[in-house]
Amino acid sequence: MLNKILLADAGTGQAEQMLDKLLEMPTLRSANVTVLNVVPEKNNAEDMAAQREEAAKILAKTVQTFHLEDRDILSINTMIREGDPKVEVCRAADEIDADLIIMGSRGLKRLRSILENSVSQYVFQLSSHPMLLVKDDIFIKRIKRVMVALNPSASSQAGLNLAARLLRDVQGGQLILTHVSKQFTSSAKLADSDAQEDPVLSEGIKLAKREGLGYQCYAGTGKAGESICQLAEASNADLLVMGSPDRRPSIARSLVDLDRLLGSSVSDYVRVNTPCPVLFVRQKE
Repeated sequence: MLNKILLADAGTGQAEQMLDKLLEMPTLRSANVTVLNVVPEKNNAEDMAAQREEAAKILAKTVQTFHLEDRDILSINTMIREGDPKVEVCRAADEIDADLIIMGSRGLKRLRSILENSVSQYVFQLSSHPMLLVKDDIFIKRIKRVMVALNPSASSQAGLNLAARLLRDVQGGQLILTHVSKQFTSSAKLADSDAQEDPVLSEGIKLAKREGLGYQCYAGTGKAGESICQLAEASNADLLVMGSPDRRPSIARSLVDLDRLLGSSVSDYVRVNTPCPVLFVRQKE
């Protein structure tokens, strides 16, 4: 479960608002939250001290604005690091063994994210921790409708289990189960009887019933990334959960995943085009 949460706080507000909505969920009342701000290294000691002072103000404002110290959670910690943000976020996540990293994202595409040194893109493709990305241009809502992009992979199943746990004890909570497959002739909401015939959706239905959750089922066709984003829009999802497997051998885990970096993966397409916050669940395949 999401017991250790790392918020990469840039002071822009989107990631902080996402954390605020997450902490309203009953299952996260046992969370330990670490709020991180990274300042670039400076040669001048005076400049460095000024940057650290500003970072401390940003962290204090986040804690105060979202009443983090008053939340019914286990602990709230703040952390200031010096260095390259994309390196320090990954390092901090490893140190606290984060169950989730929350970051804002400009939703930059492919090579532009490299040229503009996108922090969220590099953390997305280098970190092995689950990651919740919040684009700058989306409206963050209370989380009641959680869409899960299903497929037969282990990371997808992990995403389904996580989504079900998140919705536990949420009044009016609903799982939106989606499966993009060539077997479907069109993208549409499915009747329960039709959804039961799909092996992938039927497993999701079993879990929803076992957890006592409401659910809806949608079929998708065509390119997976495009279809997932369209279904998230059509179903009015508050949060999208999907697997993002790391297929690199363990010896190469510290190296760039070119599929993600260059935008050729489904998860990268969704990262850029999602109409709602998206939680990528990492699982070794």
